[in-house]
Amino acid sequence: MGALLGLGLLVYLVVRIGPSTLLQQTLAVGWGMLLILALGGVSHLIKAYAWRLTLPSGDGSVTLPRALGLRLISEAAGQLGLAGQVLGEGMRVSLLGSSVPVDAAISSATIDRGLYVVSSAIVGIVGLIGAVMLLPLSHSWKVYSLACCGGLLCFLVLTVIAVLRQWPVLSAVARSLQGVPALRNRLNGTEQTIYSAEQKLHAFHHNSPRAFWTSLALNLCSQVLAIMEVYLLVSFMGSRIGVVSAFVFEGFTKLVNTVGALVPGNVGTYEGGSMLIARLFHITSAVGFSIGICRRIRGLFWAAIGMLCMHLVSRPQRQHNIAYMGV
Repeated sequence: MGALLGLGLLVYLVVRIGPSTLLQQTLAVGWGMLLILALGGVSHLIKAYAWRLTLPSGDGSVTLPRALGLRLISEAAGQLGLAGQVLGEGMRVSLLGSSVPVDAAISSATIDRGLYVVSSAIVGIVGLIGAVMLLPLSHSWKVYSLACCGGLLCFLVLTVIAVLRQWPVLSAVARSLQGVPALRNRLNGTEQTIYSAEQKLHAFHHNSPRAFWTSLALNLCSQVLAIMEVYLLVSFMGSRIGVVSAFVFEGFTKLVNTVGALVPGNVGTYEGGSMLIARLFHITSAVGFSIGICRRIRGLFWAAIGMLCMHLVSRPQRQHNIAYMGV
């Protein structure tokens, strides 16, 4: 249902703005689209290295190219929305195979996703505060911005408290899911693995502070690349926007991604949100929509690379199974 509503919104926006106008604005990016794709690749590489730092120290079995490939596979599944992100994280853990213990794989994926969410929340908070201070927003927009900023700040504070006090969040979720009849059998016997993963998660910051802060810094660097992407796309389309304004733009984009997470792939809501954000900077709706389209093209391009990685990773396993059956 959500997918149909999102698709309907997307079609409505295209018709309202005009396909020819949107095509003209998107083509205005020209060769710059190659730069946007390259920035996306660098961002994925940075995040892959950040994830690798959360894996067991001294484990050289997960090379940077392999970590990048597995992360692209996870991101490809994440294009399907919230359910896809959950699936992608599960695929990332399972595809590590026996090279990394299951509990360590779960804790590393959880830490990596958590640090990325925290870095996104930081950008969102600073961006929303910047919007209230720098933009001539209406009273309603200021109230919404401050409310969202307060919500993100509460999330960060609770996250810090949960880590410092070692709240058993994963264990509590697992126990709750075991109350669901359809999941009881699937989760049976996983309590020890989940508990061990949670212990490793809690110990990571204390035992590997350098890796923790480096991973967080790298995730923040990937956020900087996203801000640069906004700045470049607006410039390529012939509009003007400052670096600080691009920061604010990206902060609002984080909010749009959160609100539209329930729509598979954020289809329609992402493009519509980009339009609304662009209007705050007196940029035309066509440019705002085209920014959303170009960023989606970048996401789909690297998702396609992720699908190719999935094929390459699964091929040896299929060949092993065929050989086994032949024996």
